[in-house]
Amino acid sequence: MALKIKRRGSVVWGGGIKDGKGAISTESGALSQYPYGFSSRFEGQPGSNPEELLGAAHAACFTMALSLVLTQAGFTADSLETSAEVTLEQQDDGYAITAVHLTLKGKVPNIDAATFDDLAGKAKVNCPVSKVLNAQITLDSELVG
Repeated sequence: MALKIKRRGSVVWGGGIKDGKGAISTESGALSQYPYGFSSRFEGQPGSNPEELLGAAHAACFTMALSLVLTQAGFTADSLETSAEVTLEQQDDGYAITAVHLTLKGKVPNIDAATFDDLAGKAKVNCPVSKVLNAQITLDSELVG
């Protein structure tokens, strides 16, 4: 039987779009009733927003996928640091997430930059979060050390 894993995140919301408040929770407890709302999403106020959560999830997924492809190719990273910039744009029919830009810095012994970039590209395409997103996903990778 194929492995099937289900994870849950949830929110509670009250009020209208601009004056309402929400709280985000995750099954693991990593987030528990963490505040979010219109002002934290669109006006830079304290609290979280779906785009930064998606960015964190994508960065985490991609980095684990890269660790896998590095291991399969016979390499072990000393460190991999990834950030994901998620672009939310207003369009004629509302808002859309139109792009995710991954930035990676990796320290991997005994690998050349071309191989590192190739493996990072494979991880970008094969990461489960990349597969679910219908947005342009780009990547800058840098081998350091």
